[in-house]
Amino acid sequence: MNDTTELTQRDQSTLTRRGDEQSVRRMTITPAVDIFEDGQAVTLWADLPGVTRDKLDVRVHDGNLSIEAEAVVPTPANLRLQHAEVREPRFARTFTLSPDFDTSKIEASLQDGVLKLTIPRREEARPRRIEVKTG
Repeated sequence: MNDTTELTQRDQSTLTRRGDEQSVRRMTITPAVDIFEDGQAVTLWADLPGVTRDKLDVRVHDGNLSIEAEAVVPTPANLRLQHAEVREPRFARTFTLSPDFDTSKIEASLQDGVLKLTIPRREEARPRRIEVKTG
């Protein structure tokens, strides 16, 4: 990790105790997102390293798209953790969607720690060509 890594804490990072007496730093990270838009849809790519499908929650409610996830970072049994800046991070990010998008048709896939969301435009919000008649 370098100094340019952007970490955003929601509320405050906390230290919690496990049964094995290890301290674990819990921090909320804003995932990096790339957004591409065309006349048909918006495609969103979110980096969620270490996140599995069962630890991912994507929701749409009242025009807001929320992504929440927890990463699983296992420590091999024969090694002892000496230093961890972020252990088992939590990711969270929320977007406000325009009413031009059809939230009932959002498609989502997760592959290699990258979430891809495709949010199509409503038919009436898509650009269309108007035929101009002469005479």
